[in-house]
Amino acid sequence: MASATTVSVHETRFRVMGGDAHLVLVGGDPVLLDDARAHLELLEARWSRFRPSSEVSRLDARPGRPVVVSRETFAVIAHAIDAWHRTGGRFDPTVLPALRVAGYDRDFAIPPAGCAGVVLDATVSAVTLPEGVVLDLGGIGKGYAADVVATALLAAGAEGACVNLGGDLRAVGRGPRSDGWSIEVDDPLATGTATIVIGEGGVATTSRLKRGWERVGRRLHHAVEPATGVRAPSGLVAITVVAGEAWWAEALAKAAFNAGPRAGAALVQNAGATGYFVHDDGRVEALPGLDAIREPARSRRP
Repeated sequence: MASATTVSVHETRFRVMGGDAHLVLVGGDPVLLDDARAHLELLEARWSRFRPSSEVSRLDARPGRPVVVSRETFAVIAHAIDAWHRTGGRFDPTVLPALRVAGYDRDFAIPPAGCAGVVLDATVSAVTLPEGVVLDLGGIGKGYAADVVATALLAAGAEGACVNLGGDLRAVGRGPRSDGWSIEVDDPLATGTATIVIGEGGVATTSRLKRGWERVGRRLHHAVEPATGVRAPSGLVAITVVAGEAWWAEALAKAAFNAGPRAGAALVQNAGATGYFVHDDGRVEALPGLDAIREPARSRRP
């Protein structure tokens, strides 16, 4: 007879939302992983700004008019606006025009319009964008998708689930280990791999090395300072945030990166979250609370 502590663990990997997905299921029917993949592909079809038929694309194309969207699309937009308010605008889902300009060989200061004029009608799940405002759900979309799918797996009978969408991760329920979920977070400067162990929660990393491009010999990155519309200040290579949910961890990581080392650390701590900052010089700064969930780093260097 199997031990009462024995539990089946199943996992799958695939591409979705522009990155690599890794899903881990503890207990439950492994067919749930197929359901989860289909769910993620549906959310991508609704939220991708690269698909003209997506709900986000339809919304961006109809400023000034209410657009009825699905319940999950309405929820992620509401979360994005909430994050904009709670971070004092440091996280801003309306930075897309500034990002597009940053792809050219000159710098232009184009402050994003912000979310103040967005109207939400929860009664019919309708969203109205003002003229000049476009939404790019990007990372917060992946974070919220991880939250939604992980909790759906638990509701469908899994004992635990972890949904990792290219670094935006949500773990719920029973983990494969007796102490929970072991999460490896890569240091982009390749000085080692940090491992954290959590019972439940969300983890997100933002890095100026993860999404970048070259223009006339200059290395540019995707993080735009909302107040000015230009690239966020230097000093940090990457930020990892651990919070209660993946969407909030993602928003905090983006906001802290835009705020810079000192103000960013205060922002994360004031939100009741933790994490660590990787500085340009390779120094890794652990925020209060991280030591309680961090395992010793394993060096990649001989």
